[in-house]
Amino acid sequence: MLEFIKPGINLNFVGRRKIAYTVSFILLAFTIISIAARGGLNYGIDFAGGAIIQAKLSKPVPPEKVRAALDKIGLNKASIQQYGIKEGEEYLIQVGVEHKNLGELTTLVKAALEESFGRGQVDIRRNEMVGPKVGETLRQKALLAIYYSILFLMIYISGRFEMKWLMSIVVAAAMLLVTYIATIAGMSVIYLIVIALMVTLGVCFLLRLKYALGAIIATLHDVLMIIGFFSFFNKDIDLSIIAALLTIIGYSLYDTVIVFDRIRENLAKYRKKDHAEIINSSINETLSRTILTSTITFSVVACLFFLGGEVIHDFAFAMMVGIVTGTYSSVFVASPILLIWPEALAKAPQKAKIRA
Repeated sequence: MLEFIKPGINLNFVGRRKIAYTVSFILLAFTIISIAARGGLNYGIDFAGGAIIQAKLSKPVPPEKVRAALDKIGLNKASIQQYGIKEGEEYLIQVGVEHKNLGELTTLVKAALEESFGRGQVDIRRNEMVGPKVGETLRQKALLAIYYSILFLMIYISGRFEMKWLMSIVVAAAMLLVTYIATIAGMSVIYLIVIALMVTLGVCFLLRLKYALGAIIATLHDVLMIIGFFSFFNKDIDLSIIAALLTIIGYSLYDTVIVFDRIRENLAKYRKKDHAEIINSSINETLSRTILTSTITFSVVACLFFLGGEVIHDFAFAMMVGIVTGTYSSVFVASPILLIWPEALAKAPQKAKIRA
């Protein structure tokens, strides 16, 4: 295997876990503040419902003039975004759900733009419409897809690393049943997912499914980081971003499994060594592979981001953020969580002495 990091390197990742946790908490706090300040996430047409019209003009036109043209036909609340390589020639016009007839709306928009910029100077490249009910259903299914992927992650990690297949399957099946019943009962999907995730984490902690707990927390960390960046940069969340989130969940899991595999091997090999020392050396042993994999993947996604065009721009952006946070969480979030129980056992005798 290609290595550009010298064998025997011993960077103290575990010793710096408190600093890493502090950084993560600060970034997650900014995520919550950003979402609250904006009044929630920006949903694309896929989730919010409405119409999207892609219009190409024969010559560059400033956004404010396009806005003025649409204001004349009562579309003062429409979202206007520049699109394509040449600035000012192509625009995405997103209109709310109150305009239900896509054909009439498209004709109206084209007529308004041609009145302002000349007849025959406007080409409608694309027009789509999603109803509010469809958007809400898609949003719910997207959230459930992310949650279900985390449950299956728990089964895989617990079975592979702790040989607790039956226990993890029973827990996941129970959570799926509760989620299904709550959905049928009409409970809000957002609150349902939050409660279900908290219960899942609590069950993993109580049953000491430490590998699963570490992997789930790292995965949630990555998902929330991506959402935070999208909120901060005021980008829309649509189906392509959900696809990116699910992809990053798989990527982050792959990265975490590599580190966990080495930790498990070293724990069996060096039983008398300190757990923190074993985990730290395991991270260092897999560091070259982790950095190489992340660098190559990031480079490919960066090419998509800069050269792939506007259609794939946000997907690539989500992937870039996810690759960085996924690599970070495998080293600084997932692995140190394995120390929760050994550290608690080490502190127990000291507490007994103090009480005595």
